Amino acid sequence: MANTTSASLKLTVQATGENSGTWGQFTNTNLLILEQAIGGYAGVALNATTGATLTFSNGVLSNGKNQVIKLTGTITSNVNVTIPDSIQKTYIVENATSGAFTVTFKTSSGTGVTWGTTDKGTKLIYSDGTNVVDSTFVDNAIQEVLDDTSPQLGGDLDTNSFDILFDDAKGIRDDSDNEQLIFQKATTAVNYFEMTNAATGNNPALSVAGDDTNVGMEITTKGTGLVKFNDAIYNADATLTDGATIDWAVNASPVAKVTLGGNRTLNAPTGGASGQFINLVVIQDGTGSRTLTWNAVFEFKDDTAPTLTTTADKADLFVFKYNGTKWLEVGRNTNLTVS
Repeated sequence: MANTTSASLKLTVQATGENSGTWGQFTNTNLLILEQAIGGYAGVALNATTGATLTFSNGVLSNGKNQVIKLTGTITSNVNVTIPDSIQKTYIVENATSGAFTVTFKTSSGTGVTWGTTDKGTKLIYSDGTNVVDSTFVDNAIQEVLDDTSPQLGGDLDTNSFDILFDDAKGIRDDSDNEQLIFQKATTAVNYFEMTNAATGNNPALSVAGDDTNVGMEITTKGTGLVKFNDAIYNADATLTDGATIDWAVNASPVAKVTLGGNRTLNAPTGGASGQFINLVVIQDGTGSRTLTWNAVFEFKDDTAPTLTTTADKADLFVFKYNGTKWLEVGRNTNLTVS
């Protein structure tokens, strides 16, 4: 009975009683072919117009039996790299050719895997004996994500595990290339993001901006649209620290109160922005008759500062608007019971 040949790697399958004195040579060659299929490498230079046909000779080492194949050369047309129809094998193939043309790795009469005109990457592919199929694994999955011009995220993201980094002035766009969410760090160290109303243009529907001393949120709409809030918006009632002089950071505490424990002076507020409204409740302590000297930045009707209610535990409420220079009184309510 004569020797036969295996279907995929073309190994010599020795018959019983054959190869007297030479069976060891056949065995060694078979082992070398297996080594080639498992870890062998071959560089294959492609013809500029016809590509290449990989060889699978019976019982000997052949370039088509290698595990890793690097395709090289300059191509001037779309070309094929062909293997026999019957081969069942995996390959790691790198397209390192020059020229803006496609390369297709395929069986003689079946379909194959194609590298595009600008695709010079590495693919893990396999032949099922009829066609060559892309496993969809790539040489560098991270690079593929970075190169993807239309990435999509799905499933649950564990935001405690990693950060998602955006280049400056980049963000998230929809499938029509409308900007939806923009992250930007300005050169003045003001950090903000914008959520765009893409349906009506690129005017920001929501932008949040701030720096180390002023943190704010600006909400704008396209044209003269209205802003609707489904829940109440309020500022927490802050308690200022009583003392001979009283400080008030109105960027952090636009709504505040203070209980006077003696005759006091109110310093100029800090952190104000033109157009901002603030209010302050001034409360007499259990003794009463406490006075408050207002900083000159506060402006009252007729340039005359108010006289506080002197009754113990009573309060006066003052509301101001800032014009960028002065805090203009816009209202007051006196002799209030607040406890």
